[in-house]
Amino acid sequence: MAHLRGRPVASVEAVEKEQAIFERLERIDGLRKEEAPAGVLLDEVRALLSEAEDWVREEPGAPTRAVEAVERSRAALAAGEIGELETGAALATP
Repeated sequence: MAHLRGRPVASVEAVEKEQAIFERLERIDGLRKEEAPAGVLLDEVRALLSEAEDWVREEPGAPTRAVEAVERSRAALAAGEIGELETGAALATP
């Protein structure tokens, strides 16, 4: 992390949160390929949504597409559209 020295802590934390989100997306993709049980996928999707909500809330420069994707995902989860979330369709941006 020597390349991050001297950078504002807030920007380093934002990058770390973004990295965690990408890692969780990769984990979800791997679980889907392994045909993991729906409950396992749903737990990961919920955790992803929580991480994404935190990032969007704390990152003033979050892209509009990311904010909208989080909102769609939250609404889909609340509405019980689990199948759509498990396929990643609700997380995709138009």
